[in-house]
Amino acid sequence: MGRSSTSGEKTRSRVRRADRLGMGKGVGEGGSGTGGGSRDAEGGDAPASGGSGRRAEGHRRGGSAGARGRSSSRRAPKSGKRRVLRWSASVLAVLILATGGAGYVYYEYLNSNIKKEDLTLGDKQMADHKANAAGQTPLNILLIGSDARDSKANQKLGGAKETFGATPLADVQMLLHLSADRSNLSVISMPRDTMLKMPKCTAPDGEVFPASTRDVQTNESLGRGGPGCTVATWYELTGIRIDHFMMIDFAGVVSMADAIGGVPVCVDANIHSRSADGKGSGLKLEKGTTSVQGEQALQWLRTRYGFEDNTDLGRAKAQHQYMNSMVRELRKGTKLTDPAKLMNLAEAATEALTVDKGLDTVKKLYDLAEEFKKVPTKRITMSTMPNVYGTGVNSGRVYPKAGDAEQLFRMVRDDVPLDGKASKRKKPEEPKDPSAPVGEIAVSVRNGTATDALGPASGRAGEVADQLKNAGFGRTTIDSGDVTGVARTGILYPSADLEGDAQAVAKALGVPLSQVKRSTDVSGISLAVGADWREDGAYPVSKGTEKTPESAGALNGEEEGACMKVNPNYTW
Repeated sequence: MGRSSTSGEKTRSRVRRADRLGMGKGVGEGGSGTGGGSRDAEGGDAPASGGSGRRAEGHRRGGSAGARGRSSSRRAPKSGKRRVLRWSASVLAVLILATGGAGYVYYEYLNSNIKKEDLTLGDKQMADHKANAAGQTPLNILLIGSDARDSKANQKLGGAKETFGATPLADVQMLLHLSADRSNLSVISMPRDTMLKMPKCTAPDGEVFPASTRDVQTNESLGRGGPGCTVATWYELTGIRIDHFMMIDFAGVVSMADAIGGVPVCVDANIHSRSADGKGSGLKLEKGTTSVQGEQALQWLRTRYGFEDNTDLGRAKAQHQYMNSMVRELRKGTKLTDPAKLMNLAEAATEALTVDKGLDTVKKLYDLAEEFKKVPTKRITMSTMPNVYGTGVNSGRVYPKAGDAEQLFRMVRDDVPLDGKASKRKKPEEPKDPSAPVGEIAVSVRNGTATDALGPASGRAGEVADQLKNAGFGRTTIDSGDVTGVARTGILYPSADLEGDAQAVAKALGVPLSQVKRSTDVSGISLAVGADWREDGAYPVSKGTEKTPESAGALNGEEEGACMKVNPNYTW
């Protein structure tokens, strides 16, 4: 079946290795995490007309692990979730402190398993995070699933023989946003068929990939020097700072799924993902709930033909269901109490992952996992980038949905929870210099509503300027020279003495004060009406609790009852 970590002999060999290192049976390793990947199995997908990226099925799952040390005389742990967490933490603490001896040897062995690459290959410096009221900052982790057919294990699991040795694709991309106060977790999936412009990327070996002049498929980013270009592509599109990435391939998904020991998934009818022309992942399940692991888990994560309308959007929902269910299983703790299973999970995770150089040790991965554990399951929200289908030669491909996609990206940038509940965000400080009378404040308004897919919305600068004049800002003018598009409406001011005036403009229009910034690029107060305000009327997200766009298909982490809808053409 191509599995790499579930056989009884391999488990016994790991236990024997631990015994030889002097660690005993009371030693274990804990951790959790996720990743993704995609391409069709047998036969593969034919590219849509006009596109250059390969179409296929696949997904990837990654993980993080703790560390192992001696535990010869621990007291019996308390029951419940905290028992496992405290037990794992105590094991790690012993190992980290064991700077010599067998524990350290094994720790270094796990570290040597981890593959590392540069965080970003782009030439743009990512913006810093904004701290909340407590001085905390959020964390953004990009999960990448590579469909690489660069090993016998991956070739056996991946199928599609015509792609063996081809440039790998980032067929699954998920951004995990951990809030600054660690109260909530948001996940955004980007369909692999998303069309966008690639930034310039410079590979570690010095090869330069110029910025694209046309829209290309997002999964091609991985072939432009590595995962660091996928990170740069996300930043180019979303403006979201990426702190780390984790990448995993087919074989890694199987080994991780085996080590976890089974994840419950559900379908509303019998399903067999196999078509007459050989397309599909091969997944075959009966109606209802089934615990999948190993190769069957990989099939679930890769299935497109058989779920809903046979698109990446249905596949993303299935991946979200798996991730939510896996988190619930791991938090029950039943899979992390056996030392041998913990050893399997630790080794599977470190062997499966490629990470950025900021996550290059088991200790760092463990610390990251501990941060994620702080989020209650009910505050985990899965979503998909709002999108629309292309037309003509790009029929079947998707584009970010104007307005909705940018709103979702901005919510993540501003650390706004996708579940609509409050988060402890830092309130802007009151300016030292008070605002001048509104009639004396000079404001320049420009139309920055253009996007890659749409031209400027006609008359937007004039309409917003009229709103300001009606509010008493008599010195408002229109800048008709600069039509550069901006994703969200912003107000810039050049010096501290104008900060109060700029905030007065924002308050008059209902624009969040977090979107008022100091900039040396302007000589006075400059208001850019962004793509998030293409329609007439008040600023769209100025009042009340901001809600995630319905087009994002948000799914809560505690939703257990929903089963994937099976396409009638793929039932049995």
